[in-house]
Amino acid sequence: MNIAILSRGPYLYSTRSLLRAGVARGHYLQIIDHSNCSLVVDRDLPAVYCNGINLSYIDAIIPRIGASVTYPGAAVIGQFEAMGIFTSTRADALLQARDKLRSLQRLTSFGIASPKTLFIGQEQNLADVIDQVGGFPVVIKLLESTHGVGVLLAHNMLQASSIVEAFQKTGQRVIVQEFISEAEGADIRVLVVNGEVIAAMKRQAKDGEFRSNLHRGASATPVLLTEQEEEVSRKVARVMGLDVAGIDLLRSYRGPLVMEVNASPGLEGIETTTGKDVAGGIIHLVESKIAELQLQRV
Repeated sequence: MNIAILSRGPYLYSTRSLLRAGVARGHYLQIIDHSNCSLVVDRDLPAVYCNGINLSYIDAIIPRIGASVTYPGAAVIGQFEAMGIFTSTRADALLQARDKLRSLQRLTSFGIASPKTLFIGQEQNLADVIDQVGGFPVVIKLLESTHGVGVLLAHNMLQASSIVEAFQKTGQRVIVQEFISEAEGADIRVLVVNGEVIAAMKRQAKDGEFRSNLHRGASATPVLLTEQEEEVSRKVARVMGLDVAGIDLLRSYRGPLVMEVNASPGLEGIETTTGKDVAGGIIHLVESKIAELQLQRV
């Protein structure tokens, strides 16, 4: 099988892990920088070219699209979809997951709990917003934040107004979120592939930090999920239309709360922490989906 990994970082851990897993299963894999792709938008013969080569021979793609290139990356994915080529992450699902507000709106409409969240309008009274999420401290974040960048904790009105004003002056969309103190600086990262939980780890923020991102020095340990946490994680992936999903949960007094959904989750932290072959699971997903498509065409 010819599988292309769409990645601008050929030496990143996740990209290399997927490459090794695919080759080990006898497939031909190549890494394609999607920023170098040209798209032929045509009703009868849509195509993707990279460095002058028509990529119509590819059987499946595995997108690894960074947050800074979400929209052009989604356009490339969408073009492959128009060509009838399987993708482990669909363009519309990627775009939906990258917008935190849109994601939470969809999840809550399906009865999935998350920390109480308010989107701030330009003229909205900030004190009223903070009261509605339960008072200080509150989490203030950009809708397009990643790796904890653009995520801050405000303990009083002076801090909150300064953060919001700084974000809004740059034209950024801002949300205020309830702070879950009982989580004690920890969250649970769950990897769901093809509807099944295949790995989970607990990430604990370092002293003096509330963000539990590994990029910010958090520690990670394997964790056993409760039955409710597994059920919620599977439902989130299904509702978001993601065959591969990294789901961040907070353990709260009212049960698991979904903090974020990642359509292109990093593999290094969870594979090294849990010893699980997540990349192999993604390759198996591609194999099974291609087999299903071939049966449908017979």
